[in-house]
Amino acid sequence: MQLLKNFDTQAIVFDKDGTLIDFDFMWGTWTLQLAERLQSVASLDAREALCSSYGYDIPRRKILPDGKLTCTPMWQLRQMMIEVAQSLGLSEDLARCAVKEAWFVPDPVALAKPFTDVHKLFTNIYRRGIKIAIATTDDRSPTEAMLKAFRIRDLVHTLVCADDGIKAKPAPDMIKTICTRINVDPRRVIVIGDTVADMEMARSAGAGCVIGVLSGVGLLEHLTPLADILLDTIDTLQESFVIKEHVELAHPQTSEGLIGLNPDRAY
Repeated sequence: MQLLKNFDTQAIVFDKDGTLIDFDFMWGTWTLQLAERLQSVASLDAREALCSSYGYDIPRRKILPDGKLTCTPMWQLRQMMIEVAQSLGLSEDLARCAVKEAWFVPDPVALAKPFTDVHKLFTNIYRRGIKIAIATTDDRSPTEAMLKAFRIRDLVHTLVCADDGIKAKPAPDMIKTICTRINVDPRRVIVIGDTVADMEMARSAGAGCVIGVLSGVGLLEHLTPLADILLDTIDTLQESFVIKEHVELAHPQTSEGLIGLNPDRAY
């Protein structure tokens, strides 16, 4: 990827769901489990209504690109579940009680299916002196749990989450906050995400390079106008950040032969 080779990167900001991990599996499974629990608690067949409200396509097992699951904080999803229960015949008070009993947050470890060896990727990025950050519309507690499970928490310089009180995507606030915290110029930051909201956030924050991945909910035709680079998944990045520790010198007596020992970043 020529653009990465020529881009002097200070930091990379990753989205989480749909970028690092399989968004459809985690949040689709969770939505169906919520519906099952609501049926158990209140004898409501909420499967179709809740999936429709959240934007989950049951037959295709896909999160819809414009669905609420793509960029809605947990507290709002909970309120939406209450509204679904009311639409199915419960009073507001009974709906709130039923949702209180049925509600749970998705297991951030058991339901997290990574698209690549995230520890390996982050380690190689970190070793190049590039700072790593996370910008997610998920809450901080499950995000922290996932990072620890993947053994990458110590490699992440900072993260911004939905419950941090910072304006959510597509506003530029998450990127601006990250850049301020880790003291980097947005123009030297790569932002990687799977949604239009991720791309718009990066653009409005002045990010120097915007990478869209097609592993989440974003469609090719929607991401293409907004991204500098499009990838199938972040697994494609592995080769770009591999550090070759043992370089065989072709001409050890010449300056050209010493190029493999140059400490400058090479993608």
